[in-house]
Amino acid sequence: MALDDVARDGLVLLGCGKMGTALLTGWLAEGIPASAFWVIEPNPTDWLLSKGVHLNEPLPKSPAVALVAVKPQMMGTALPALQALGNGTTLFISIAAGTSIATFAAALGAKTPIVRTMPNTPAMVGRGITGICANSHAGAKGLATTRALMEVVGQVIELDGEHQIDAVTAVSGSGPAYVFHLIEAMAAAGAAIGLSEAVAMQLARATVCGAGELAHRSPDSAAQLRINVTSPGGTTAAALAVLMHPDTGFPPLLQKAVKAAADRGRELGL
Repeated sequence: MALDDVARDGLVLLGCGKMGTALLTGWLAEGIPASAFWVIEPNPTDWLLSKGVHLNEPLPKSPAVALVAVKPQMMGTALPALQALGNGTTLFISIAAGTSIATFAAALGAKTPIVRTMPNTPAMVGRGITGICANSHAGAKGLATTRALMEVVGQVIELDGEHQIDAVTAVSGSGPAYVFHLIEAMAAAGAAIGLSEAVAMQLARATVCGAGELAHRSPDSAAQLRINVTSPGGTTAAALAVLMHPDTGFPPLLQKAVKAAADRGRELGL
């Protein structure tokens, strides 16, 4: 099944918040006609209202895909709207953190093809990355369809199994927030040593964005890129001595943060 099959048989999108909007934007830009989408969204934006999709209308009998893009806390009330599509040929794709394939199978039927994914918000600018895994009923075909859909908004990584999804959530799903907080912290540190808040924020934001783009384009490893900036005994080395401290620096702090996110993902799935 490829994107032309989705265009022919339709895709149901349950929820159209930030991530649902990012995905729908990418699919429409890819040339899939608006008439191929059935969107269930109780609070549609003006943008969504203007796109010509089937909005809160009766669903087709056997769409190619049903993508679930609601928050985990809303899953219990949202899934019944799609129950009639379970145990059939419709491929279910979830982008919700903490909701297991087993939970979907229990709600939709044991024979339902299900792919679980974890994208991240840079998908909004076509620079996302998504980890995917599937049950046996979805198989290679379901994974291929999911890859085609998610590659529209960024990179896709096929996982060894669902046991890795909480780690993906903790690293890349939640990761953009870590980077945004880094920008906040750098700006605050700049203001603390004499810069205006506006100038400090401009410097911090441009530096993180530029470094990210350099990491994206360069063939060098992140470690080598760091070394390239660091002169022995210089200003960067002085800062890195603090940031790379084995007890109080970035490495132990980020390990704790990522573990907390992964643990919370597992809790949400219980």
